[in-house]
Amino acid sequence: MAMEQATLNSIQKTIWDGHLSLSITLAPSESRKFDQTDPYLISYPRISYLPSLLPRLKAFFHSSLIDPAAYSPHDGWFSFENVALKWHYPVGLLYDLYAGADPATKSSDTESSSSKDASLPWRLVVHFSDWPGEELVRLDAQGMVMHDAFINSVKEADFIRNGTAKGIMSLSKDDSSGLWKAVQDVDLPAFQRIMNILLPSPSQPFRNLPIRLFLPLPPKPSSDSPSDSSPSLKVIQSPIPPTITLPQSQSQMSQSIILPPAPSRNSPGTGSPQPPLHSQPQTIGSVLHSILPNLFPSRRTPVLAKPVLHGAAVPMSASVEEVVRCSAYGDGWVYIVVRMMG
Repeated sequence: MAMEQATLNSIQKTIWDGHLSLSITLAPSESRKFDQTDPYLISYPRISYLPSLLPRLKAFFHSSLIDPAAYSPHDGWFSFENVALKWHYPVGLLYDLYAGADPATKSSDTESSSSKDASLPWRLVVHFSDWPGEELVRLDAQGMVMHDAFINSVKEADFIRNGTAKGIMSLSKDDSSGLWKAVQDVDLPAFQRIMNILLPSPSQPFRNLPIRLFLPLPPKPSSDSPSDSSPSLKVIQSPIPPTITLPQSQSQMSQSIILPPAPSRNSPGTGSPQPPLHSQPQTIGSVLHSILPNLFPSRRTPVLAKPVLHGAAVPMSASVEEVVRCSAYGDGWVYIVVRMMG
């Protein structure tokens, strides 16, 4: 049964209210102090992006930098355990990818609580030199690189939802810039007003669903030193229609596998009739089963892995279209992190 709009709005508000505790220190190689500089502590919205913190961090660490005049805020970049963090991903997604407590492995509330306490605050390092050019696109002083990356992501999601990007392309200049500003300011009412222009009405189904799956992979050795390794990611994106066509029952599904194809009108023979089919909304479970059947052999129950979104395990029975409407990040994408169980 579809959730009421009030419930979807409540879920979206809860997501936008979500914060992460961050503890950000200056890279030791850039500090004039012999011991570690005091960290910058902040409770930061999960839907926000790390580069928005750079002006504040540059001011906070100004007196600690060896050569503060040599660098600008947009020279800054972030790392976690020596991994350069992609600035075009929301901080909540980055945390779920690299540091989030795995809800699939928790056997009790006590264990879950202690694990989450151990991973927070999330300890990051900010750098203002040695930009990792092979991994990150450089930022600019005006913030246009970041703005354009966000809008391009919105365009991709809009095209997948509607089969055209006319929606985002026809937005006024004020609404286009206002969408990014609403995410920066965590202004949900302003965001909803503009996003409602882009989203099809509930009575009009999406053409496809904008979802990306992230599979953390085992660390791979560094080319410089085989003993050093860094984690890598596999990002999976596939056209996902809002509905799936299935036989009327599981028994009919089994029959449909062994029944011979029905003969054409011009072919002799009678053949057996095909079982009646019906469409039903795609669920998180049906999507994961179709794209990653080895990890998700069941559509209903997580067996080997769990889907994680905004730090929580997503119910396998959740309607994907409803998840897109209420749980997408600011750019319109649903970013699901696949966590192995056990």
